[in-house]
Amino acid sequence: MNVSPIVMLANASNSTDVGRVPSPGAPGPGESAERRVGARGLQVAGTGALWAGRLLMLALNFIPLLHAASTVIALLAPYATSSVRIPVALFCLYLAPPLVARLLLAVWPLQECRIAVGTKPFFVWWMLFQLQVIFCRLPTLEEVLRLIPGLYSQWLRLWGARIGRLTYWSAGTLITDRSFLWIGDDVVFGAGVRLNAHVITKNKNGALELLLAPVKIGDRVMIGGYSLLTSGTEVLSDQATRAFLIAPPFSAWKEGERVRRQQSLEIE
Repeated sequence: MNVSPIVMLANASNSTDVGRVPSPGAPGPGESAERRVGARGLQVAGTGALWAGRLLMLALNFIPLLHAASTVIALLAPYATSSVRIPVALFCLYLAPPLVARLLLAVWPLQECRIAVGTKPFFVWWMLFQLQVIFCRLPTLEEVLRLIPGLYSQWLRLWGARIGRLTYWSAGTLITDRSFLWIGDDVVFGAGVRLNAHVITKNKNGALELLLAPVKIGDRVMIGGYSLLTSGTEVLSDQATRAFLIAPPFSAWKEGERVRRQQSLEIE
């Protein structure tokens, strides 16, 4: 929270007292002691909130490490036979994160919205993102699921994604926001496609904000290899995009051309 304009206002003198320098700690000309105390209180509160947010983000950054450690412990700890330890480890690795994600979204729903960085909804999304980091760092974990037809799509549904039938995921497909996918039937993703349902940008006031919106793909669509689809991108049914496409937020593909669709984000 930027409180410097308030502090400047509290320390400003009026035109009738120019040249008079107040002693340290004393009320300035044209202002009350209560006003100075209030400004200082806002400054201290803003600094405290800033550090609290940083510490919370730092704590949430340990989620991937805890995820990996719990999986290793479940696999190697001598608490049972291997026939028990292996299923428990697989549960910790593949099933626990999407179940926790669904619980988070049930308690604090996140829809298509603008989220100010540092607010409660932002930290909810950040925790949701950290639950997925291990699969972004180690993409082989997802490639194993793709070896079995239909298994990967079913796993994405556990995260809350809407995945149609007969979706083909080519090697190297990377998803950063698994809960924010709307995929139709008979969709083919080329090699190395990136689906990124969030973008952090600056608003008109210069403050950072998170744009969070599902990536929507209609029926019978082919996404060209090594393309990047960002938040709010929509590819209508029966379309085919070129390879190496970079789709900016809230762009749409129709009849082979990219058009910008109307944004409908709410401010959190």
